[in-house]
Amino acid sequence: MKYWRSMSVALKFARLPLIFALLFGAIDCANAAENSLGAKIKRIFEPTPTPAPRKHRKRATNKATPSPSPTASPRHKTTSPTPSPSPTPRKHKKKSPTPSPEETPSPGPTETPSPSRSPHPGAEKKGAPNVTLSPDEIAGYDSYPPKVRQILDAGLALTKENLGYTYGSADPANGGMDCSGFIYYLLTENGFKDVPRDSSQQYVWVRKAGNFNAVLSRHEDTFELDALKPGDLLFWSGTYNIDRDPPITHTMIYLGREKRTKKRVMIGSSDGRTYDGKQRWGVSVFDFKMPPPPNSGDAKISPVFVGYGRIPGLNED
Repeated sequence: MKYWRSMSVALKFARLPLIFALLFGAIDCANAAENSLGAKIKRIFEPTPTPAPRKHRKRATNKATPSPSPTASPRHKTTSPTPSPSPTPRKHKKKSPTPSPEETPSPGPTETPSPSRSPHPGAEKKGAPNVTLSPDEIAGYDSYPPKVRQILDAGLALTKENLGYTYGSADPANGGMDCSGFIYYLLTENGFKDVPRDSSQQYVWVRKAGNFNAVLSRHEDTFELDALKPGDLLFWSGTYNIDRDPPITHTMIYLGREKRTKKRVMIGSSDGRTYDGKQRWGVSVFDFKMPPPPNSGDAKISPVFVGYGRIPGLNED
């Protein structure tokens, strides 16, 4: 009996550690739950801290370099933009239509001549220099009709500008003119209207006015030149090979006789006619001579003087 009591007491004492263990475990769980609940409540009611703004570290742009070597350069090079030059305003050049060249018959030029020019600096030309004459060097010049003198004075002034022979030009501003361009410019500047541009149509213009004198002879003393007067327009064919109707290829204006030589002279623009035995290229005074007989079987390429005529509308009073 005592044994069993002893065993019962022993069992009771043996349960005590288990009971304590369970008791302390329950206490720990309660504490843990309380702590977890408290933390949650604290997070709910505590204000959320605002994060501090991130500071950007300012990099030094001017670092002292140990040596003034020109090859050393900072890591980040600051380049100042190069100002672009302001564009130069584009000049719109006024286009003036090119007057019809001597070979192309056309009703008139499309370029406006200028009334006064300064002498052109010596443009390189073939042949001898251009020639000019003063009115005092021409026989009987003072007795010419005023309008004729006006035209010839303007023509002689152009011979002083050192103008070359410029094919297709009717304006001294181009540095030169061709033969019919010279006649067109000279007459237009002196008040004549509806002057044709090329030599063939200028010939037709004179023929229609009834002022033309044909010349068949090749001699200087032919009677066919008896009616020739200063200011008359002169016409040739065959100065170059071209299929044209009428086949007139060259024109000039008669000046009169030179006092010194008593020879007939004329003014205009040529690409090789002579004065005083020398070839001239450009606007000049030239000898008016009858061309020699053809040196070829093809008359189209041999110069032939066709005739002369008064300028239509010329007032000789």
